[in-house]
Amino acid sequence: MASTQFFIVLAIFAVYIPSISATEFLVGDEKGWTNNFDYQASAQGKEFHVGDKLVFKYPEGVHNVLRVYGTAFQQCAAPAGIEALTSGNDAITIASPGRKWYICGVGKHCEVGKQKLAIPVLPDTESPASAPSPGSAIRGSTSVYSGWMLVIFGILMIIMV
Repeated sequence: MASTQFFIVLAIFAVYIPSISATEFLVGDEKGWTNNFDYQASAQGKEFHVGDKLVFKYPEGVHNVLRVYGTAFQQCAAPAGIEALTSGNDAITIASPGRKWYICGVGKHCEVGKQKLAIPVLPDTESPASAPSPGSAIRGSTSVYSGWMLVIFGILMIIMV
């Protein structure tokens, strides 16, 4: 019985622990998603991995976020049918590796205000736990509490047997 419970707990950890290492990036650091900010310089030196989250914070109704492809990014033009994120607190979980592009589709915010971000995304398996810079990235912030609760639960399961 004890070995069965141990393997169940081990299986739970194997499935859950990778999500603990995800990083939440505040796009634009303390400035947020706004005009006249160098997003490429802000992203420089940061590693983005599958499972990480990009958070775009801005006053609702002033900006939006569009996920686009390379050509649309270069031209600052949203292709037809692209749905804009407009909440002012848009969180995007990165689902696949490769190059990712984001622009603001309001007025000329992308063209004139340079409100656009392009990042390379690495596979999750290469994700090291890096030290975040203040206000820019919080490794595992959304799941640390749950992760520790699982660890405690696992230890209690082993002890109680």
